[in-house]
Amino acid sequence: MAIHTVHQPQKHHVWDNSIPPVITIKSGDTVHFDCIDASNGSIQPTTIASDLAKCDLSTFDPAQGPVFVEGAEPGYVLQVDILELETADWGWSAVFPGFGVLTDEFDAEAPAIKIWKLDREAMCAWFDEERTIRVPLRPFCGVVGVARGLQGQFSTIPPYNTGGNIDTRHVTTGSTLFLPVEVKGALFSCGDGHAAQGDGEVCGTAIETLMKTKFRLTVRKDRPYTKTPHFRTPPVPGADKEEYYCTTGVEDSFAKATREAVRSMVNFLCAEKNLSRIDAYMLCSVACDLRIHEAVDIPNFVVGMMLPMSIFVGQETIGL
Repeated sequence: MAIHTVHQPQKHHVWDNSIPPVITIKSGDTVHFDCIDASNGSIQPTTIASDLAKCDLSTFDPAQGPVFVEGAEPGYVLQVDILELETADWGWSAVFPGFGVLTDEFDAEAPAIKIWKLDREAMCAWFDEERTIRVPLRPFCGVVGVARGLQGQFSTIPPYNTGGNIDTRHVTTGSTLFLPVEVKGALFSCGDGHAAQGDGEVCGTAIETLMKTKFRLTVRKDRPYTKTPHFRTPPVPGADKEEYYCTTGVEDSFAKATREAVRSMVNFLCAEKNLSRIDAYMLCSVACDLRIHEAVDIPNFVVGMMLPMSIFVGQETIGL
């Protein structure tokens, strides 16, 4: 099968099925994507918090492509095999006003930014070396999707049934993503490289980074039940031996329970690790996972935020 390349300038800022494809491939071909970061290059290693006000948020989350896949027709499915993902040697996380699970509680402290140095050999990045807080890297593309069948322009910020900004950290190297095709050729695009992210991306950003990817795109005609993004992850040897500390939210809606779980974890990290509120919020976004613990005992629901204790390098269990 042939190998193709999509370069950084070959990008778009909205989903629109009238955008002409940058390349045309056969089903089963492999494509390398050279992806700009979520800020469209406006954030650099020298960027400070006061610079964020100058960012044009309308250009954020660009997608590289689109790629026309021969044989893809509405009603079919595009299988995306994630073969390789390579980050840059740096990344960034930020808190922007008006964005995030607890935006109303952090707008007074926003904007804020953290520049990360990414150790691609050890596959980790120090959040705070003095406090020995280290985040493991697990790269993935936040934006992976195909064009919508509806006419018009649609922002790349929200996710759709055809994919897009799904921000799902489990769609990493070795995973396979299945996307429902709504237009001829599928018109696949990807971008928004993440070096690490917790489930939920609660402050609004992950460890954002440039990304070089290698995907294999294959048309499937035998998955009529795939109406939203589905994915399969590779097997992980052994059981999960991670130790977690978990906070919960118990409320009469998932949204309120989520906010309480995140708020409680921020408070825990401030009290036990002496982090600032804004640092604790960003750490939740890149390292902690949201989980639905209980969904049936109406009228209340339980959402948890799980903190992997292994990020505290060489420290004993805390706060217990």
